[in-house]
Amino acid sequence: MTTSAQAAPDQAQNVTALLRGMSLEQKVGQLFVTYLHGQSPDEAHPGNVRDFGVATPAEVVAKFQPGGVIYFNNSSYDNIDTPRQIAALSNGVQRASDIPLAISVDQEMGIVTRIGPPATQFPGNMALGAGRSADDAQEAAAITARELRAMGINQNFAPDADVNSNPQNPVIGVRSYSGDPALAAELTAAQVRGYQGRFLSPHAVSATAKHFPGHGDTAEDSHTTLPKVDRTAEEWRRLDAPPFQAAIAAGIDSIMTAHIRMPKIDPSGEPATLSKPVLDLLREDLGYDGVVITDSLAMAGVRQLHPDAEIPVLALKAGVDQLLMPVKLEEAFNSVLAAVRSGELTEQRIDQSVLRVLRMKFMRGMLNGRQVDLDQVDAALGTPEHLAAARRITDRTITAVRNDAGVLPLRAKPTAALVTGWGETTTRTLATVLGGTAMPTGTAPTQAQITAVVQASANADVVVVLTNALSGQPAQQALLTRLLATGKPVVAVAVRNPYDVAHTAAPTWLATYSYGAGSMESLARVITGEVAPAGKLPVAVPGPTPYPFGHGMEW
Repeated sequence: MTTSAQAAPDQAQNVTALLRGMSLEQKVGQLFVTYLHGQSPDEAHPGNVRDFGVATPAEVVAKFQPGGVIYFNNSSYDNIDTPRQIAALSNGVQRASDIPLAISVDQEMGIVTRIGPPATQFPGNMALGAGRSADDAQEAAAITARELRAMGINQNFAPDADVNSNPQNPVIGVRSYSGDPALAAELTAAQVRGYQGRFLSPHAVSATAKHFPGHGDTAEDSHTTLPKVDRTAEEWRRLDAPPFQAAIAAGIDSIMTAHIRMPKIDPSGEPATLSKPVLDLLREDLGYDGVVITDSLAMAGVRQLHPDAEIPVLALKAGVDQLLMPVKLEEAFNSVLAAVRSGELTEQRIDQSVLRVLRMKFMRGMLNGRQVDLDQVDAALGTPEHLAAARRITDRTITAVRNDAGVLPLRAKPTAALVTGWGETTTRTLATVLGGTAMPTGTAPTQAQITAVVQASANADVVVVLTNALSGQPAQQALLTRLLATGKPVVAVAVRNPYDVAHTAAPTWLATYSYGAGSMESLARVITGEVAPAGKLPVAVPGPTPYPFGHGMEW
């Protein structure tokens, strides 16, 4: 069997030969990862005409010859429908590219999931942190990778390696494994191993650890502003670096930058994406020589100090290798090309980044066999084995935080369960599993909604209240308080951030960290006693009723 060590000389020879034969324009193309509009490679979409001057996804790739593309499931880009459609799109854009593409997606699982069923669904990182199993984390990543690769996707912008040390973090939260650097590091490494598998494995994808140097201690969202992290270099090494160190030790293919500023490390105020002092922590302190890719260059956090056309060149000067989703691809492409021709950037500097990109593609087998078999796609996703693994893993993540009244587990399956609170789909899924009634009220229930739920509770034998961002929503708290006053058994469940559990006097609290159907099904099994709660809080929960890291009840 060929090992990665044995293949190193061949790898160097192959990618160096490929680099040597590339034009400057081809090299610059490899530095960009772009979005596309549309679900079919050869169907015109007005978004492509507007943004790229050509009509179809294949024409975008043919025109710019980028290093990679990224798929989204929202209406703006509309790339994702069925597994077979995704695979056909992948095949079509690959045919349009002279050098095989890295085709990427944000399939973190949990709250950041681009491809839903029939792909196997796992809970997000913080749920895995509650499960405390590196084996489970690795298995979830390996299954996700296998299914992505079947659709022609060969790079996942996961795992999120941020340490969520700030309970007020609006953008990371449950995307993080933990507030504990050691646990986050252990699970980051496990998922890197799961995603990337063996050298040249046809079922593996390139993993991307994000968001360097660490987005876990922010109280603002870099999609809308430029957050500040007041870490010293020593604090950073202790609190935020460990997961990235672990990812590097596990052989991570790429690391994504964060649009955050760290004034105690770089007083200039530049975001980390454009900061050589910050990126030197990655290259020099941590010794990383793989691909560094920016977070989206369309985000506000990177656009506040410079014109859009200058940002790609500044990022390359800071030490970045690939540029994700520039606002205007043609303008960005020409800006980098002009910088090389003027001497602002040397071609040797470009070669350094392109070599890293090609090396990543070689290691993950992207340079070989880029077409996937459309007739095999559906059979590869959501297999009975994969679904059984997802159920088993998810069952181990549910955390029982409080059970003062001994309500749980229910001694018998409820005959008249009322499920209320946050989430149309979430409440209805849980109600269906419990055989009860759903009355969703959202994050800010009205007085009329609260009164209706309280009245309906008179006919229930148990009331389950799902919460989301409870601390900032007085109306959600009022709903829970009114239901507790009825004397009915009430089970409160934090279905996203576990910090909700500190903000009311509810005697029964569970945390799921994820609100997908699989998590709601596991929650029902815990409530009814079919499964014992096994999760432990992966973060410390401050507040009026605080809970320590590692807290979790059993029965």
